[in-house]
Amino acid sequence: MAKKLWGGRFKKKTEPLVEEFTRSIDYDKKLARWDVLGSIIHVSVLRKSGFVTVKEAKRLQNALDKISKQIDQGIFKADNTAEDIHTDIQNKLEKEVGSLVLKLHTARSRNDQVLFDLKFYCKFELLAVMGLCKDLQISLLKACNKYFGIIIPGYTHLQHAQLVLLSDYLRSYEEMLARDVKRLENVGKSIKLSLGAGALAGIPIKAGIYNEAIKEYLEEEKEFAKVFNVEKSVDVSKSIDTVSDRDFVIEILSALSILGMHLSRLAEDLIIWSTKEFGFVELDDAFATGSSLMPQKKNPDVLELIRGYTGTLNGNLMSVLTMLKGLPLTYNRDMQLDKPPLFGSFEIIERELKVLPRLIETLKWNKKAIDAKIKDDEAIYATDFVYHLIQKKKIPFKTAHDIVGRLIQKSGGRKIADMKEEEIKNVSDKLDKKELLGLMNPVKSVASRISVERKKLKT
Repeated sequence: MAKKLWGGRFKKKTEPLVEEFTRSIDYDKKLARWDVLGSIIHVSVLRKSGFVTVKEAKRLQNALDKISKQIDQGIFKADNTAEDIHTDIQNKLEKEVGSLVLKLHTARSRNDQVLFDLKFYCKFELLAVMGLCKDLQISLLKACNKYFGIIIPGYTHLQHAQLVLLSDYLRSYEEMLARDVKRLENVGKSIKLSLGAGALAGIPIKAGIYNEAIKEYLEEEKEFAKVFNVEKSVDVSKSIDTVSDRDFVIEILSALSILGMHLSRLAEDLIIWSTKEFGFVELDDAFATGSSLMPQKKNPDVLELIRGYTGTLNGNLMSVLTMLKGLPLTYNRDMQLDKPPLFGSFEIIERELKVLPRLIETLKWNKKAIDAKIKDDEAIYATDFVYHLIQKKKIPFKTAHDIVGRLIQKSGGRKIADMKEEEIKNVSDKLDKKELLGLMNPVKSVASRISVERKKLKT
């Protein structure tokens, strides 16, 4: 059985069932890279504060660098019998440097160790998600430009409302993603390095030594310097809050949940529009699946899974909120359970954002089917009729609204062209059949709404 970072006061070995129940290495091995990084900085702190010699620090540094290279090369193998990744790395270091490893945990607790690892992990994952969001934004903007000029029915309550440009519709999702990126960026900026909190009460090393060690490391490792500015390390007065804080996890899960909801809405629109009833768009064969029984089927499984995973994302947020809501200060083992939801949400969102850009780029928009749907529903011009009566006949909005409402009711689903002039005049003498027919032009309808800027966009 793997060694632990604790156990001196215990007379009995841990019950195997307890070992199995409390083990977290199956999922926290994702933090291996960041745990090594934190240990490298901690070795520097121990050297500067006199807890290890220069020679000892060098030995520890070399051993940590060796493990770091294994992680980067993808050959690092976690010991699944270890309690967690922090213990596993400690045990691996012991094989390299022997009893010297026993000094590494000086002035350190797994509480602040885990927190450091988790914050670094989150910083880099947030950057990855933001980059993937921008890839999808570019795909949407390219589609806006490629299909600029196509007019589609706009919907409220899933009923025909007014005509809009397809590019405006797609751009709305690009704008949602822009808000998502900003939200993720703000969460990332709020995450500060936290070293020196100890278990909860601080440690006998000045915060300035941590600041100096972190600064030196970031100046040497430019990759990390881009992610973190040198922030003042935690001091004793803030150590209690630091150890118990998981607000940043909740904020990330919330931001990912909102992002997932946006992707789900996009998926839902495309699912609806790809049905035979609509026929507005066709998914590329490479992004659809078939039926094991019905040979004619072309199913939007990718989009349906994006829609379905939204429940998991929302559940992950609720699970962490619920786990934290009754915890006393400071650290409790319950907090180990923040990682599966966090890791899971990042994985789901990243997979969705990787597949969506290519799916968007390969969509085939059926302008003929869209035009036929517009031509079949003259009532979609009702609001244009209202504005015409206001501007040309100089009547109040409510009166114009009532007149057009009665006209739609009187038509009984018939086209205006099939109604007699007398029928139209019976609704109101303000109505003129020729004028109404002249208003039923998709391009004129969209162009009349001058509050909206319409142009091709930079990608």
